[in-house]
Amino acid sequence: MFPLMPADSTRLTRREILRRFANGFGMIGLAGLLAQETRASGTASDSSNPLAVKSPPFAPKAKRIIFLFMSGGPSHIDTFDPKPRVKQDGGKPLPFAMPKLVRTRTSNLLPSPFKFQKHGQAGIEVSELLPQVASCIDDICVIRSMVADNINHNGACLQMNTGEQAFSRPSMGSWLLYGLGSENQNLPGFVVISPSQPAQGAPLWSSSFLPAAYQGTLVSDLKSPIANLHNPQFSLSQQREQLDVLGRLNEIHRRQRQEDSQLSARIASFELAFRMQREAPGAFDFNAESEPTKRLYGLNDPVTEIFGKQCLMARRLVERGVRFVQVYHTQTSKRSSCQLWDQHGGLKTELPANCAAADAPIAGLIKDLKTRGLLNDTLVIWGGEFGRTPTAEGTDGR
Repeated sequence: MFPLMPADSTRLTRREILRRFANGFGMIGLAGLLAQETRASGTASDSSNPLAVKSPPFAPKAKRIIFLFMSGGPSHIDTFDPKPRVKQDGGKPLPFAMPKLVRTRTSNLLPSPFKFQKHGQAGIEVSELLPQVASCIDDICVIRSMVADNINHNGACLQMNTGEQAFSRPSMGSWLLYGLGSENQNLPGFVVISPSQPAQGAPLWSSSFLPAAYQGTLVSDLKSPIANLHNPQFSLSQQREQLDVLGRLNEIHRRQRQEDSQLSARIASFELAFRMQREAPGAFDFNAESEPTKRLYGLNDPVTEIFGKQCLMARRLVERGVRFVQVYHTQTSKRSSCQLWDQHGGLKTELPANCAAADAPIAGLIKDLKTRGLLNDTLVIWGGEFGRTPTAEGTDGR
């Protein structure tokens, strides 16, 4: 029974009842019915295409995102967040109680072994490890108030990418693609560039309970990003005829069954793969870039070449209308790791090596986007699953 209400109170409407009672499950059913009516009336924008561009609820400042993810937890204390108190009390115990839940027991405060200097009009302090990024710091917003509540890499990576620490949830890129669609129907709307697998792997770009069409497309081979892109046996016109026949058979099969997002995504993937044969080769072809642009990203230096290619690929994709590009830094010219930035030890050698590999490509990406006018509506995010402790692990780690 509904609770009794005073005579002078506002009566609940049917929609309010659906929204308030049973945790809103009634409203979910109503939303489904209204969506079906919208599709039937033809007012939805190409409802047969899950990647069709959708109108946002308000005018956005950013239309696309590039997320540069430093796998392993980059040390904020040694890059963008100098701690004067840590430097002042270096070698002393932590001035407050240690967290009760820790992954590894640490000792006293460890000041950064690297120098910081103020840069730009805002005077933002940046470590000497990132001189190229420091040169464009006025185009960067440094946030020093982030907090992580997961001490393990797998759970923290999952939380950073999906908002959930343990259970399967759609990734950030999947949500954006689901809500906004993609401006380019000939390329995937959500691309993941990672030469080596990051901690947790595929769940970081999974669509989870969203239709499978919204999951990320992984690019791991930088030399040949899309496998089997060319069909050596059939021409494009012959493939088009094959797909048309296959599409009619699949549609008959689908109408006889309940909606299956995996089946729908598979059917859509055939069409996308066909369209990609025309556009993908150009999107992933670095040879079309000028030599100054290649040098800007560090492609002429073995130290920066790998991550430089990843960042340049990200720029080429977003300028072609790809909605979300995630770039995982998991490999340098010297080593490959799912937790490349995990400096429990070797802080004085491994962190500088990681920064050297990423510094010029990141700065190159920002400057290149700005020159092309893309930085006005492209959000570039730099970060990882968490930072590091202000206390020492051993003699050369955090």
